[in-house]
Amino acid sequence: MSSGLKKAGEAVVKTALKEARSVTAKESASVAPAIESSKETLMPWKGWVGRMLKECLGEDRYEAMRQLVFYRPNEIHDMNQIPNPSTKVPLNEDGSETRQFRYPSPGSEPPVRIPRSDATEDPYNTSYYTRDTGRRGLDPANRNPELQAVKLALMDPNSPEVQEMKEAMQPKSSPGNKGRFATGPTDYDPTGLRAAMSANHQALEASLDANMPDHLPYPEWYNRQDQVIAWYKDRDLPVPFGATGWGITPKEQRVAKW
Repeated sequence: MSSGLKKAGEAVVKTALKEARSVTAKESASVAPAIESSKETLMPWKGWVGRMLKECLGEDRYEAMRQLVFYRPNEIHDMNQIPNPSTKVPLNEDGSETRQFRYPSPGSEPPVRIPRSDATEDPYNTSYYTRDTGRRGLDPANRNPELQAVKLALMDPNSPEVQEMKEAMQPKSSPGNKGRFATGPTDYDPTGLRAAMSANHQALEASLDANMPDHLPYPEWYNRQDQVIAWYKDRDLPVPFGATGWGITPKEQRVAKW
């Protein structure tokens, strides 16, 4: 057999096997892979009850029964925790743009957009305890230390009990390692709050002071306080502190229903 006929025969074989089918180990060296996998289901019995009811009841009656009986009948994943790879997930309202398992493939997607900014603060510093002012002063062992210090300042400083209470107000935990670790001194964080071994109470209190809210919220009735006062004076009623209006129960809910 000439080389030309051999190559022609191999081309015919490869072209004929472009449809998906199983091949043997001997054929794998000369058989070209299928362009796409088989779309024939491997579970032909799945959904046979629905197909039978659709044939018996008709399309319209079956759909009406399905909408009435099924829980979330239009759920595209059929309530599966692991979605079917062939399920197309719509990305817009009209369904013209969809996504599927590895389609488009990750290699054909555009590069990942990494946000870049000239941030003055360390973007990797995500600690919350340094700015958790909402729970400040809730420590049962040291509740409201500023008020406690004022109380002790008004007491007899020579009293042993007062001196004992002053000592109890001082934190008993470690004051921090001053930025000196086993690998040597570090200066990436002067406050020492980035690492547990270098954190200290003094720096923590200073950080909480810097993050304390300083805004003064106004009440809801502030811009209409003249109207509130005039309403009470017109009815010869004493003017109360503030104004009502929130949480008033409608008349229909106050009427007895029994």
